[in-house]
Amino acid sequence: MASPPLLLLALLSALFFFSRTVHSSQPRQPLLTTAYYTKSCPRFEQIVQDVTTNKQISSPTTAAAALRLFFHDCFVGGCDASVLISSTHFSKAERDADINLSLPGDGFDVVVRAKTDLELTCPGVVSCADILAVATRNLVVMMGGPYYTVKLGRKDALISRASDVEGNLPRPTMPMDQMIRIFNSKGFSVQEMVALTGAHTIGFSHCKEFSSILYNYSRTLHSDPAYYPEFAKSLRSACAEYTKNPTLSVFNDIMTPNKFDNMYYSNIRKGLGLLSSDHTLSSDQRTRGFVELYSTNQDAFFQAFVRAMEKLSVYGIKTGKNGDIRRRCDSFNNN
Repeated sequence: MASPPLLLLALLSALFFFSRTVHSSQPRQPLLTTAYYTKSCPRFEQIVQDVTTNKQISSPTTAAAALRLFFHDCFVGGCDASVLISSTHFSKAERDADINLSLPGDGFDVVVRAKTDLELTCPGVVSCADILAVATRNLVVMMGGPYYTVKLGRKDALISRASDVEGNLPRPTMPMDQMIRIFNSKGFSVQEMVALTGAHTIGFSHCKEFSSILYNYSRTLHSDPAYYPEFAKSLRSACAEYTKNPTLSVFNDIMTPNKFDNMYYSNIRKGLGLLSSDHTLSSDQRTRGFVELYSTNQDAFFQAFVRAMEKLSVYGIKTGKNGDIRRRCDSFNNN
């Protein structure tokens, strides 16, 4: 009979061999790379660049629309273009979840246009997920924002369910604890959350999203006292008809709405933020320091935004047999 040390050694050897066998039997997922389409679709970058440039020139709200669309896609199951799928009689897709109904059409349209051109040049090669990721980056740069690397090789999601959305996306009325929990659940720190929120430097918010803190805030106050008083007065006037016209909206950054910069952080420190979450971001002790830093140092904001976006762009990606290359971005290939 083997002595205890020899028996233990034999067991450890068997366990090591078993673990190596199990590990080697699992297929390795291909890694993303910036050179993914170099041979299969060499004009990929140029085609997407041309489409995004033309679209932004003709529709200046495209950059903010694509950025918001990208975030809403990635935070629900990963950056896999699942938000682009249209609902059918049998299935309600992500884009028809309550929080996604206000996603601007320009974000969808820029991806569809790029996909159409790419299918003519290299059919069945480029994923909608990669198009959305690169289009978003290009548009951020067009608005004066920082360039960041987008690795390629994502596949498109095989499912899209509206029921998966709730609880995965932060809402402007959420308390800070809940917002932090959502970001932490995706592996993002408080600092990364604050940096990503800086995307509010472009785009707009509908009046209904902040009406609860703008009108009838309390028995003695019209609006949330976190607003700069004259700003609140102007907002109440601008949004006066929001119940009759739900499309009424206001720029997130009233100072430089068409420029990707750090002005958003300066605004919210002065009471010039629109949303309840803006006010909380500038007052909560966990986030206030980052807001102060980014408001005074645009380079620090840009560096943090680049790191956060590069991390976000590979969150929950689908590769290999876990995804597909859709022929149309708004429907699955088996439809």
